[in-house]
Formats: sequence, structure tokens, C-alpha cells
Amino acid sequence: MIELWIGIAGLTLLAVAFVFLPFVRAKRVAESVSAEDRGQQNIEIFRERLSELEREKAAGNLDETDFVTLKTELERNLLSDVESSGPASGSVQLTKQALVTVTLLAMLIPASGIGLYSVLGRSADLEIALHQPKDPFNGQKPTLEQAIAQLEKELQLNPDNPEGWFLLSTTYMNQGRYAEGAEGFKRILDILPVDAPQYASVNGQYAQALFFAADSKMTDDVRAQIEKTLAIEPLEITALGLLGIEAYEKQDFEAALEHWLLALRNAEGPTADSLRSGVRKARDELIAQGKNVPDIPELDIASVALNVDLSPELKAKATPEQAVFVFAREVGGKMPLAAVKLSVSDLPTQVVLDDTMAMNPQATLSSVAQVEVSARISLSGQPQAQKGDFYGIISPVEVRGAKIPLMLVIDKVVE
Repeated sequence: MIELWIGIAGLTLLAVAFVFLPFVRAKRVAESVSAEDRGQQNIEIFRERLSELEREKAAGNLDETDFVTLKTELERNLLSDVESSGPASGSVQLTKQALVTVTLLAMLIPASGIGLYSVLGRSADLEIALHQPKDPFNGQKPTLEQAIAQLEKELQLNPDNPEGWFLLSTTYMNQGRYAEGAEGFKRILDILPVDAPQYASVNGQYAQALFFAADSKMTDDVRAQIEKTLAIEPLEITALGLLGIEAYEKQDFEAALEHWLLALRNAEGPTADSLRSGVRKARDELIAQGKNVPDIPELDIASVALNVDLSPELKAKATPEQAVFVFAREVGGKMPLAAVKLSVSDLPTQVVLDDTMAMNPQATLSSVAQVEVSARISLSGQPQAQKGDFYGIISPVEVRGAKIPLMLVIDKVVE
């Protein structure tokens, strides 16, 4: 904090200087004016006395010798007055009063400033920031082992941190330290309230950790935890995935298919891809057994293949570096469900829009049956359509089942 107070002292002196400076200048000006006025007054007196002497001489009351002597005495007195002239007593008194006033004002500046800072300032926050613990890694990127050790140390100091325990537990699981991961998930369940949105998911994670810690065996503890999880959330992905694994290993492929399809309802991203892979394996096993398996729509990944090109009429008006936005959105909707950015120089080209290009994980191609697809050359470079942009559109388009790419030509101008 010493740097802060040194800075405050320096700024205070500067502020005081700004207060004193005008008064010092005023004093100098007053003294200068006073001296000038007194000198002028002495000159006037000299002239008046000299005129009197000249009149006395003309009247014959003074001879030449006396006149010269008295004139010389007047001149000597004038020179003496000019040399000794200084500030008038009134000016000195005014300056002393002003000095008292200025001094009081100068004292009020730091006093009021410090008072305001104590109320409105952030000295406490600065103190905390200046005394934060040093970086334990000395600016170096920590190794995974160092990061884990640091997180473990922090959780010893703050054991009621569910986010920290979740990060540590998932890291343990990724390292194959399943028993420690299970213990971490159990700690989270002890901290979280039962009605927390994450409670069911953490229960599922705990069941999975117990499952892997038991060498991938469905023990009584694992099953009890799965049942507890599904009682809270019947579509909890991890718990249903474990039941699917157990059924598949028992070659109960129909049960495995049922569990994994249920889990697929809430899954997305890599988790959904993994579940689809399990569904395909279970379906193929059933077909190999000669069983009739109905079509499974969940295996038809939503995607739209497009051949995008620019019409000859507009090609001459476009430049190679201009941006091309290709996107799909629900028919009549505004939010893109999948989008990709290209350049005019990329045209013609083929584009496949799918769930990996979603702008929002909750709004994907898989969430609808039909979309409208559009390609637009943006003259401004911005995604929002503006007057003068070139575009092409096809609507409606099925998001599943299409085998041949659609031809999308940019041939219109935004009016």
C-alpha cells in the first residue's frame, strides 16, 4: 500500500500548488502596482514643488544660488523615495489575510480527499489484490499432476466447493482413478441439496464411478445408485447407459437397444454419437439373430448437403474476398440451426450442414424435420442481411433421408 499513499501525497502537493499559485501571482501583481503608484505620486510632488520654486525665483524671492540648492535637494529626495519604495502597508496586510485563507483551503484538500476515499474508495480491495498469494507455479504452465495437487490442497481448505470436487472427480476418472473419482462424486452429493438441477446427473456419475471401480461389474451398490438416479430423473443419460452396457454384455440386445434409445433423447455431441454407436451394434446383433428390427429414426443423423454456386449475372459484381454465409433455419424461423462461413473465392463448393455447426446446442437440425437453407454474400461482411446483399434460398428441405446434394444458387439481391 506504500505506493498508493506516496501517489496520494504527490497528487495532494500538486493540488495545493494549484491553490497557492494564483494567490502568489496576485500578491506579486499587487506589490508591483503599489510600487508603481507610489513612484508616480512622488514624481507629482516633485513637479509641484519644483513649480513653486520656479515661481518664487520669478517673483524675485529666490536668487539663482538658493534656487539651485533647493532644486538639488528636491531631486535628491525624489531619488531617495524611488530607491526605498516597496509594498504599501495595506498590501502587506491583505496578503497575510489571503495567506491564512489559502492555507486553510490547502489543508482541506487532503482532508476531504482522504475522507471521501475512505467512504467511496476501494483501498480494501487494493490491499487484497496486492497481498494475493504468489503464483505457486512461478508463471509456468503447470503439469496435470501439479494442477491436481494444487486443487486437492485448495479443497482441503475449502471442502464445501462442489465445482472443485466435480473437476477433481472427473479428472480422476479420466486418469482411471475410479475409486477416488467415486469418493469425489459422493462428496458432491453430500454438499448439493437434493433439489439442485445437477443432483440427478451427479448421482449418475457416482454410479458410473462405482461401476468402473468394481472392474465394470454391476454390483449391488452400483444398481442401488442407478435406481436412485432414475427415480430422480428417468431419462438420466449415464444411468441408462450403464443399464444398456449390462444388458448388451448379457446379450439382451433388445433391452440394450431400449436403454440406449431412452438415453439418446437427452444426449448431444460426443455422448450422442457414442450412444448411436451402441444402438447400431445392438440393432445389428438383433438382425444377425434373424429378428425383425423396425427403422430407428434416431440413427438417421440430421444433415443437409448443398452444392453452392453464384449465378453468372452476379459473379461479375462480387469480389473474391467477400464473405458468404450458408445456413439452415427452421421454416419461418429466425435463429440459424446450422451455419458456415465461406468466401466468394471458395465458390462453387459443396457444404454439408449438420448438428456440429449449431450455434446453440439446444437448437440443432436434429430438433426439426424440415428447414429452409440459404446462402448470402454479405457486402458489409456482417451476418445480418442488408440491402444490396446477394442471396439464394431453398425451402422446405428435409433434414433426414436425402442422398443427393441440393443445388443452391445465389441469384437474388436483397431489396
